[in-house]
Amino acid sequence: MRLHPLLMKSIYHLGFKEPTKIQKACFTVAAFQGKDVIGAAETGSGKTLAFGLPILQRLLDEREKVGKLFALKGEEAQKYSADGYLRALIITPTRELALQVTEHLKNAAKNLGVRVVPIVGGMSSAKQERLLKGKPEIVVGTPGRLWELMSAGEKHLVELQCLSFFVLDEADRMVEGGHFRELQSIIDMLPVTDKPNEGKTQSSDTVSDGPKKKRQTFVFSATIALSSDFRKKLKRGSSKSKQSSSGEVNSIEVLSERAGMRDSVAIVDLTTAAILAPKIEESFIRCEEEDKDAYLYYLLSVHGQGRTIVFCTSVAALRHICALLKILGVDVCKLNADMKQQARLKAMDRFRSSENGVLVATDVVARGIDIKNVRTIIHYQLPHSAEVYVHRSGRTARAFADGCSIALIAPNDTSKFYTLCKSFSKESVKIFPLDSSLMPDVKKRLSLARQIDQIERKGSRERVDRTWLEKHAELMELELDEDESEEEKVDNVRQRKATSAQLKKLKEELSSLLSRPMQPKKFSDRYFAGRGMSPLLQNQLAELTNQKQQQQVASGGDKKRRKLVVVSQNCIEPLQALRDGSKEVMSMKGQSADRRRDIATLRKKKKEEKIGRRDQRRDQKKKRKLMAS
Repeated sequence: MRLHPLLMKSIYHLGFKEPTKIQKACFTVAAFQGKDVIGAAETGSGKTLAFGLPILQRLLDEREKVGKLFALKGEEAQKYSADGYLRALIITPTRELALQVTEHLKNAAKNLGVRVVPIVGGMSSAKQERLLKGKPEIVVGTPGRLWELMSAGEKHLVELQCLSFFVLDEADRMVEGGHFRELQSIIDMLPVTDKPNEGKTQSSDTVSDGPKKKRQTFVFSATIALSSDFRKKLKRGSSKSKQSSSGEVNSIEVLSERAGMRDSVAIVDLTTAAILAPKIEESFIRCEEEDKDAYLYYLLSVHGQGRTIVFCTSVAALRHICALLKILGVDVCKLNADMKQQARLKAMDRFRSSENGVLVATDVVARGIDIKNVRTIIHYQLPHSAEVYVHRSGRTARAFADGCSIALIAPNDTSKFYTLCKSFSKESVKIFPLDSSLMPDVKKRLSLARQIDQIERKGSRERVDRTWLEKHAELMELELDEDESEEEKVDNVRQRKATSAQLKKLKEELSSLLSRPMQPKKFSDRYFAGRGMSPLLQNQLAELTNQKQQQQVASGGDKKRRKLVVVSQNCIEPLQALRDGSKEVMSMKGQSADRRRDIATLRKKKKEEKIGRRDQRRDQKKKRKLMAS
């Protein structure tokens, strides 16, 4: 790849031995040919360094050229130097992704003398302004905070005549309707390098201070390939498209052209028809909507090995899940867009620090976040689009590792799930293996947790209402009348005591259940295999036998007192359970048509039942009138 020696040294210290496909494909055309790049590759394929390495390579090469000119021409060579100006602007859709990209580039640029600074919302803008006064070469940010500082006239972000690299990471998210209007304003601020007399927002004095640079544009995502129109564009090898009539950035093609992408664009499309990473094993559990909590708890308690991310589409569902899991003794981290930035960072740090951590999150975590050893993705609620499903599942099986994706499918989700599978050309999907004998114990624990949650929520609401009323009465200098009689007060005290006793009893019962392992239905205490053995337990016993035999051979048959070995199912991660126990596969062929017929039949049946109930009420009303007359 002809990497600069300093960059090679930095990469070596990071432990990278060979480039990924996207990195290899992009590096030559970007670093040595100076072409604009549109890159599409699966999640976890190393797209950050695919644009990061060419940027660092070109900055180092340019620094060497200026050094040689300085040796030849002295102070006259200074006019070719762009020191102190912004050289690369990288925009990402989420704060977490911006901070992650910054960290990766800082590691790659270590000891290179290239500074990388994150500019994101939710953090002190004064601190970020101080960082910008240090004149970093690379800025990574989100559209909102970047435009806030640019519109306020932040000098380092406004003087863009030396900007050599403009990067849009997760570009398809940037152009979704109603999102990132600031991005359009930022793009309009970029100087038109091919037409020097047009589009300049800087004064002539400012522009003359630094050398004008040709700008290179990078547009990257994992799901660009989902657009059929864009697939055609890739085949034709042209990024030209018709301008939007409203002037809005509403497609990848328009976004690329507005960003100043040239005709000689290099298009690197490494996505496949399946789009998902090859080592992700997909599966699903079919259940009723009200049973999703039970199956989620089953997965986390029986197969809770390795880091797990649980995805929800709504904040309400996230709060509901977190409340139940905490009552059930599962240590969960939660993350959603409504949280303050400091709380979001703490949640991510907690999750990263736990080997078997559980993160319950909305789709704010779905994009680009790279957390090592995430073994399982659980879709508690299906996403609204195939693109989001790809990005969610892409949090596991990153950088050639393997992983497991499990979707909880209620009857209302079935047609959506079939549509998702069809988008990825899936002919069949595995059904996740469940030990149904454990479900009664799971549901019993969950029932107690729900009762506890209900009582606690009710008490919390009453306290909030009472506090709100007292607070506002105090502000208005009003005295609250006590409408309750003495008997009502006594009844209320008695009721609160009864509720407190009930809550205490439920917590003690749940604590007792949680203190012992889950027992299957019809469990026999007398015999080790009193109820038969599951395939998972058989595999564990076989592995244990092989280990013992190898130890005996190694020790020459010496008999030593060995420690007690505990064999149980809850030390097996979902991926292993899926490989060992899943023989059931559901075919996707013809399912959509069958599902539509089922839905039509169900609607017809419900309509008939509704008409029948209405006729019944009408007859009862007539009878009452006759009896009254």
